[in-house]
This record gives sequence, C-alpha cells and structure tokens, in this order.
Amino acid sequence: MFFKKEKNENNDLSKVAALLIHAAKIDENFSKSEEIIIKEALLQIGVNEKNLEKIFEDGKKIEEDSNQILEFTKEVKNMEEINKIKIVETLWRIIYSNNEADIYETSLMRRLGGLLYIDSKLMGDIKERIKKNI
Repeated sequence: MFFKKEKNENNDLSKVAALLIHAAKIDENFSKSEEIIIKEALLQIGVNEKNLEKIFEDGKKIEEDSNQILEFTKEVKNMEEINKIKIVETLWRIIYSNNEADIYETSLMRRLGGLLYIDSKLMGDIKERIKKNI
C-alpha cells in the first residue's frame, strides 16, 4: 500500500513539474537556469532529492505529451495555500529569468491565476516582488 501512495504522489508532483516546465518552454527558450529554478521549487514543495530527477524527467514527458494545462493545474489547485503560492512565485521566477515577460507568458499567468483561484491582486503582488528581486 505504501508503494502505491508514493507512486501517486510522484505522479502528482510530476504534473506540477510539467506545469513549471510548460511555463519555461512557452517562450521557446528552455534554459539551464530555468531548469535549476524548477528543481529548487520541487525540492521546496516536498520532492525527495533522490526522486528529483525522475519527477523532473516524468514532468518533461507529461508536458510534451499534453496539449492543455488543465491536467497540471488540478494538482496545484489541491495543494496547501503556502505551496500554491510557492508555485506561483516559481512560475514568475521562470518567466523573469531572462529579465522580461512576453505576451505568451503573461497570458499564461493570467489564465493560471483564474484556474488556481488566486486573487489578481495577490498575483500582481507576487509578480512585482519577483521582478524587484531579479
């Protein structure tokens, strides 16, 4: 029974990884610094270091095989509020890792704010905080 639960948790976390990878790839420039940001975030939300590479690789495969973000956001939506905020912060860090946000990235974040039930003021506050710390 324990194995099955761990496997489900890994799958859920792989979907979170897929969302972060999707944000990194949306500008068609998936950089090493974005990969590092994603892996750090996964560790912060509870991914075990020994499972990090597998979850990251599974996330890449899930993201490549999917054509919509709804399946990724479901996992984030069900997280505790503190982890949900960490994910949003990470998404903004990924977007601003190259010092700018294009229209596709800002559109993605607007959509995610609605899908994750995050207040637009809070979303804007997080964005500004991340931009200030670049």
